[in-house]
Amino acid sequence: MTIPPHVAPQTFPARGSHREARRIGALLRKESVGGILLVVMAGIALVWANSPFADGYFALRDLEIGYEPWHLKLSLGAWAADGLLAVFFFLVGLELKREFVVGDLRDVRTALVPVIAAVGGVVVPAVIYLAVVGPDPVLMRGWAIPTATDIAFAVAVLAIIGSHLPSGLRLFLLTLAVVDDLIAIVIIGVFYTDDLNPMPLPAALLGLALYAALAQRRRGFFLRHRFAAWAILLPIGVAVWAFVHASGIHATIAGVALAFMIPVKPVDGSSDAGLAEEFEHRFRPLSAGFAVPVFAFFAAGVTVVGDGFVQTMTHPVTIAIVCALVIGKPLGIVAATWITTTVTRSRLSDGLRWVDLVGVGMLAGIGFTVSLLIGELSFPAGVAHDAAKTAILGASVIAALAASVLLGLRNRRYRAISEREALDEDGDGVPDVYQQDA
Repeated sequence: MTIPPHVAPQTFPARGSHREARRIGALLRKESVGGILLVVMAGIALVWANSPFADGYFALRDLEIGYEPWHLKLSLGAWAADGLLAVFFFLVGLELKREFVVGDLRDVRTALVPVIAAVGGVVVPAVIYLAVVGPDPVLMRGWAIPTATDIAFAVAVLAIIGSHLPSGLRLFLLTLAVVDDLIAIVIIGVFYTDDLNPMPLPAALLGLALYAALAQRRRGFFLRHRFAAWAILLPIGVAVWAFVHASGIHATIAGVALAFMIPVKPVDGSSDAGLAEEFEHRFRPLSAGFAVPVFAFFAAGVTVVGDGFVQTMTHPVTIAIVCALVIGKPLGIVAATWITTTVTRSRLSDGLRWVDLVGVGMLAGIGFTVSLLIGELSFPAGVAHDAAKTAILGASVIAALAASVLLGLRNRRYRAISEREALDEDGDGVPDVYQQDA
């Protein structure tokens, strides 16, 4: 099959609209700050957990607070995983709905490549993990650990070393990570719900319906009276979260469900921000600046020194997760992208090379936040649990360093191109300074 000469082939990654590019740029700046805080808090936890004062860290993490009759007496670590991460997943849900309703990804042609690339970045790491751990049914429960990408951590690395990388590449990373999170949400809801209690579900659905009705029909009111959203919608959302948690479904799913009920389009077609954008503006600082770093603090504390160090480092789970994240992620993403672009006869945007996508694939191997969450759900306390945490931390660092080296070199190339273009404003291929001298 040949492409008619009058039909231009689809370019990839898409540059996106000007408005979308500005929004993505602002989002990346916010996420980069959150990523830095995440790394700092995880580092503090890791140092504390391996210091002479480690007992204090684990006592703090395991301290239980709450109300038992409502199934809400949890340790601080569990509150961070079930409660604070619900805020993070609420924002993921808002981002997903925005991208597919009013964002550039509402165009199937634009969305196709990053969506399939994300699927490849989930399937290949899972296959590698299962191949390494073998048929052990206990260890096989961790197959989903290396499927997730930590957008905050990855964006923080990209912000530090990628100042001149093309905007389309940044949009591709963000889209990839958002779709990756959607797949992770589905995996958590389907495969990590063991003890389902259906009794609280009707109350959760009723609260969700009330929340949706108020958000959809009174969105103009909530935009005009901003305190009303906190006074009315927030308590309903907390109640839905509590009922979902009591049902046995992981409570972070409630955050996504609530986000999907928020309208993303402006009121009556006006140019003002919609309710989703308003909520995102309010909750993103809470998520990036507090919720995710605190979760990382309680989840990253694992003992990596002592008698069990060799056993942990050589455990099949450790080897499987490191191989899956460091090798499987870029392999799956690049392979899926190549197959999709070949079948659809798309081509890379001008100036981009496949090595750039390899670098993005390496960044996607940073599986920090959601991988740690799935690790908590996969294994009880023990060697496999510690091995999973150690592997996630180690693999994320390796992926970040490898991506930094490769994308740093590519960033130097794009910076040189940008400097040459700045010197040649008239576009004739000859630096203007030479023309002036002549």
